[in-house]
Amino acid sequence: MRLLTHNFLQSNVRGTEKGYPLNIEATTIKYEESPVDKEFLLNLLPKVNYNALVAAVKQMSPHCEQPLPELPETMDVSNAEQNQDLDDATISNLHKVLFDVYLVEGWLICPDTGRKFPVKECIPNMILHEDEI
Repeated sequence: MRLLTHNFLQSNVRGTEKGYPLNIEATTIKYEESPVDKEFLLNLLPKVNYNALVAAVKQMSPHCEQPLPELPETMDVSNAEQNQDLDDATISNLHKVLFDVYLVEGWLICPDTGRKFPVKECIPNMILHEDEI
């Protein structure tokens, strides 16, 4: 599961007030380099919750063989026109963390309820139990 996917997932367990962003408990991580598509990334950035992305990178970093690129602690990515001014190094780093880092095995954990959703072979299982609906 890419960190891009993680950025859009939330817990929908009944009674959950704050099911986003999900915490990551990683057991296996994979890095697979892909070519940077600057235009695609710049169009996607306004849809990304940057604070959730930075938190996810911090949670995954200790489990990576290669160090993950450092991202600025804060950045406003909501303005597509301003994103055009991002330097190539920042664009490359954002691409790496969004598209090249995979959670292969581990858990996504609801910050509100503590419910653990398994991730196996890069696929998150967000199916709720009957009593959670």
